[in-house]
Amino acid sequence: MAGKFEIYEDAAGKFRFRLKSSNGQIVATGEAYESHAAVVNGVEAVQRAADGASVDDQTKK
Repeated sequence: MAGKFEIYEDAAGKFRFRLKSSNGQIVATGEAYESHAAVVNGVEAVQRAADGASVDDQTKK
């Protein structure tokens, strides 16, 4: 089973997302969005950006 994005409303009434791995562990979280439509756009942007993204290890010299 692949990971999944969860969209939820926080205690302040803002919309957020988290990415969970297949074992249920949270591996990434998003910022607070004012609307449901905005958080959906945020999830879609992360999905597009992550597809085939390279790793830039800033600790390597």
